[in-house]
Amino acid sequence: MATNARRAESGSALCGFRRRNTRVKLGSGARTLGLDGAVICLGTMNFGTATARAAAFRILDVFTERGGRALDTANCYASWDGTGDESELTIGAWLRARGGRDRIRLATKVGGRPVPGGALMDFEGLAPAAVRSAVEDSLRRLGTDHVDVCFAHLMDPAVPLADTLGAFEELVEAGKVREIGLSNQDLASLRSAGTRITWLQQRHSYLQPFPGAPFGPQQLLTPEMAAYARETGLSVQGYSPLLSGAYTRTDRAFWPHYDHPGTEPRLAALRKVAGDLGASANQVVLAWMLAGTPAVEPVIGVSSEAQLAECLGAGELVLSDEHLRCLEAA
Repeated sequence: MATNARRAESGSALCGFRRRNTRVKLGSGARTLGLDGAVICLGTMNFGTATARAAAFRILDVFTERGGRALDTANCYASWDGTGDESELTIGAWLRARGGRDRIRLATKVGGRPVPGGALMDFEGLAPAAVRSAVEDSLRRLGTDHVDVCFAHLMDPAVPLADTLGAFEELVEAGKVREIGLSNQDLASLRSAGTRITWLQQRHSYLQPFPGAPFGPQQLLTPEMAAYARETGLSVQGYSPLLSGAYTRTDRAFWPHYDHPGTEPRLAALRKVAGDLGASANQVVLAWMLAGTPAVEPVIGVSSEAQLAECLGAGELVLSDEHLRCLEAA
């Protein structure tokens, strides 16, 4: 406890800087939301289920009007509330209605769809035939002839990774997939894949769970993975960055995974930086991810225009070296 108290005190000292204007206009030298180096990716997990299609269309409209271009979905969203077709079908319908497919960086994931008649965690897997079939089905639902990134959604110990990547490479050669990514993988898989992949998507946020916290098939972005991405130039995305709203909503509690002595000092640092910048804690979390080395592109999940506006505001928030030291020291 004494150690954590000293860490909190040190973090507070580093946070003793004056308020200043830290917001910048998007443009030259600022972060953008476009196809190249997009920094805010819109997750669409609940589109067509918990988020009705009309509301999803409006969110997509506002996102793209604000310069957003990167969309994330999967061939299983949201199977726990529907069939798993809904998110991709919603995006496909929106693309048909609005056009502009070439302005969107569209990513989907395969391998995590429950098999018909099976249990929720009985997945289709990543055998080559399953990958090829899943991608064809996703393209049909999305109404497009290719996806810009396709991720292996999870680890499949029953299938050699080389076989899975071989199937993805065939789809790249056929023009149906532009780039290959891995999601929810361990470091050994990343090293094994090498330059055959260009993207990694893992669970990631400012708060860190206690060591060994169970997340089922979800895998965290570890410091070792971040170092590997930094060394190799691998592009990284982080999902669940805002921990289901627990940073700012009084009706949302942090999962027990974050119930440990290291959490409160980091929350205190987060509140201090947010207060200094006149920003929300959510915005600081997203800006912290973007400011990392490597930068981690947040995959945000929103259900309203207000939530979207708050998240996009993080793209205009610049953390100074003092801010970053404050956040990292906690």
